[in-house]
Amino acid sequence: MSILRRAVLLRLAGSVGATMMIPAGSALAQTPPVAEKKDAPQTLEAVSVVGSRRANASSTDTPVPVDYIPLAKLSEQGGQFDLAQTLQYVSPSFNSTRQTGADGADLIDSAALRGLGSDQTLVLVNGKRRHTVSLVNLFGARNRGNTGTDMNSIPMLAVDNVQVLRDGAAAQYGSDAIAGVIDITLKKRAGCEAVFGYGQYSAGDGKNYLASGYCGFAIGNGGTLAMTAEYLDRGRSNRAEAGNPRIIGDTKVENATVYVNGDLPTSPTGKLYFTAGVQKRDASSAAFARGGIGSDDIPSRNSAAMYPNGFVPFINGDVDDRYGTIGHRQQWGEWKADVSQTYGYNKLKYNISNTLNASIANLDLTGGGRGISPNRFDAGGFAFEQATTNLDFSRFYDGVMKGMNVAFGAEYRRENYNISAGERGSYIDADGVGAGGNAGSQGFPGFQPADQTDKSRSSWAGYVDIETDVTDQFKVQTALRHERYNDFGSTTTGKLAASFKASDQLLFRGAFSTGFRAPSLQQVYFSSTFTDFISGQALDVVLAPNGSAIANAAGIPKLKEEKSKNYTVGMALSPTKALSITADLYKINIDDRIVLSGRFDADNYPALGGILAGLGVGQAQFFVNSVNTETKGLDLTVSHKADIAGGKLSTYLALNYSKTEVTGIKAPPSLRGFEDVLLSERERLFIEQGGPRSKATLGFDYVTGPWETDLKVIHFGPQTLGTFSGTAAGVPNARYEAKTSADLSLTYAFDRNTKITIGGANIFNVKPTKQDANETDNGFIYDSVQFGLNGASYFLRFYKKF
Repeated sequence: MSILRRAVLLRLAGSVGATMMIPAGSALAQTPPVAEKKDAPQTLEAVSVVGSRRANASSTDTPVPVDYIPLAKLSEQGGQFDLAQTLQYVSPSFNSTRQTGADGADLIDSAALRGLGSDQTLVLVNGKRRHTVSLVNLFGARNRGNTGTDMNSIPMLAVDNVQVLRDGAAAQYGSDAIAGVIDITLKKRAGCEAVFGYGQYSAGDGKNYLASGYCGFAIGNGGTLAMTAEYLDRGRSNRAEAGNPRIIGDTKVENATVYVNGDLPTSPTGKLYFTAGVQKRDASSAAFARGGIGSDDIPSRNSAAMYPNGFVPFINGDVDDRYGTIGHRQQWGEWKADVSQTYGYNKLKYNISNTLNASIANLDLTGGGRGISPNRFDAGGFAFEQATTNLDFSRFYDGVMKGMNVAFGAEYRRENYNISAGERGSYIDADGVGAGGNAGSQGFPGFQPADQTDKSRSSWAGYVDIETDVTDQFKVQTALRHERYNDFGSTTTGKLAASFKASDQLLFRGAFSTGFRAPSLQQVYFSSTFTDFISGQALDVVLAPNGSAIANAAGIPKLKEEKSKNYTVGMALSPTKALSITADLYKINIDDRIVLSGRFDADNYPALGGILAGLGVGQAQFFVNSVNTETKGLDLTVSHKADIAGGKLSTYLALNYSKTEVTGIKAPPSLRGFEDVLLSERERLFIEQGGPRSKATLGFDYVTGPWETDLKVIHFGPQTLGTFSGTAAGVPNARYEAKTSADLSLTYAFDRNTKITIGGANIFNVKPTKQDANETDNGFIYDSVQFGLNGASYFLRFYKKF
């Protein structure tokens, strides 16, 4: 019945448990899996529930909160055309922010849970680890210094459901699972369906065109082959004020995506399974504008001969994303075995257009002439590759207490990261003295040969995971995992969770776990250099990789893992069949968080500045394990359903409150006394309030006959971000007031297989609180906040099942 936001808490097999976010009106095939009865015969086709290795487990049986989100209605009738934005408005603990004016971060939307970093959430596809992107976010108001997973590289129509484990799970799944785990389960059922969509902002720009098709076929003796193809064209939007030459808004994106998913029985107790996907993305983001004749940008950043009226450079990115898994499940007696190989690859190649190299364009030539700079440059790029081998075993023992599931296994992972240099004109200073203009392509200087790298690492892991039904009411889950990396060492993590069913209506649950996140190769080896002229001397501004001569000279220690402790306690209550409530409190302590430092130079640290100058470096910044944080929060869901006036009304409230605070700054000995440069007030606020501390969704869905109406109200709490000048200079922080938007849609079903939906998002055209554009991160009157800055939008979707 509901299109987007209604969730229903189900009680299955006489138990209550985790939050089950099920759009009303979903077909019975979309009902979440029911717990396996102990006397039922074991079958090969086990259903996976994130957070449990028990075959045919139910997500209502887990002692930790799991959101189960079917994607059928969302992909058929939803107002958002990509997965990240869809989940953003479904799950309050999920955060995704579209950036603008943030270089590469504009091209790939990052996503995270519970207000933590995007690299502190692990993403799985069909239960297997998915690779992160090659990009490390250096700019923008969200996830600075983090990598993450590109949710939008997976077409929505290919997805059956998304499960969100809202608890630390590093002891079960390994690195990155500090905030939680997102498991994306792909479809593999027979039949064909197609979706066509169009949307745009009320301002008339940001036009979106979507065409997506899915087909599933039977193959072999009981196998399935499912294929999905999608084309998405998202137009550029611009919210710059009249007279402002900048372009502020959505990045222009063109995606072409193909995914294949399926399985094939190999014996009565064996099955081969496979997944493969590829996406090609062409994205284009606008950089800061350069002024024309009469501005200070000539000759430093522009040439009067080339752009007399000024110009806006475009940072274009060609993204190549590939993913594949092949594996085999086999049952030997009472044991189940699963061996798999997963591969992931992400490459981002920059080309900068509508630009120039000012040092070339303003170069003095013989006879008083001027140089002519190219207006497009290959600026280089980077790639990340990951190969993961898994071997897993599990068995359920009926005779131990009320039942015990034992699972153990091993994992081997190999990763590679490389940076390629741009063409020479994208980074050189043509005259070598800075007289003509700044070096490199304007908007985004190319990577230099000194930035090039090609580094790999490997890791081994072993785990044991035991779930025990101590009594019919009391369940205990324990997990232990040991991992060894060849670059920083080893770590051991553990988890203890339990649930107690006080009655058929009330369940209590709680968990404690330790976790970790290994420093990503992107954080360890990313290198960026561009040339600036200080007092007439050419000096490099460097983001120095860990272990480099510059980092070592500055006394930056080797990066190590982040460590965490997670605490969760909650309850699930279903006083009637129509009403369900869940509430979970959590606390996450993280030590040695890796952050991107401020820029050190001779002005803010004279002693270090002298060392850097001796290396030809004017300014340098580094990735450092230097921050401890504490995150406390609450997840609350309430759902109700009723029959009203001949139709069905479903109501759903979901709320997340999450408060992160920096509890300590741990500067290395060489930087002690300069903590304000290592982590400025502005950077601290990006960690603490890069996303709003509270978010709530209240949804109403009403169905009568072929008509369906969906209204949701989304509340984003206040947030405070830092300014460039800072409070020490008398400039107050940027305070974003709480904002509430409303989405409304209407669907007409011609029959069970044909639907059309029309609707709007943020229909009252609410905008963020205006700020001083000179103090924001993107140079506009709004930072890139999660609420968005584009205003109202409208959409039309047509769905057909064949």
